[in-house]
Amino acid sequence: MKTFNYTIIDELGIHARPAGMLVKAAKELDSEITITKGDKTAGASKLMMIMGLGVKKGDTLVVTIDGGDEEKSYNAMKDFFESNL
Repeated sequence: MKTFNYTIIDELGIHARPAGMLVKAAKELDSEITITKGDKTAGASKLMMIMGLGVKKGDTLVVTIDGGDEEKSYNAMKDFFESNL
C-alpha cells in the first residue's frame, strides 16, 4: 500500500469536470485507489462518492493506492493530482 497527501490548489476544488477526469484516470489503473478527506473516504472510481466528499480549495486529501502495480498507479495518480487539481 502506498499513500500520499495532496492539498487542493484548484479554485473550485473537485467539482464535476475534474471528478469525472479523476474517475476515468482511476479506472485505467489496476490498483484500488481511495481518497480520504477528514473522516470520509471514497473510491476514486466512484463519481458520486468523490462529489460527496465536498472537496474545496485548501483541503488536504490522503490518496491511497493498494494492490496491482502500485508504483505505476502511485505515479499516475500523483501526476494527475498535480496537473489537474
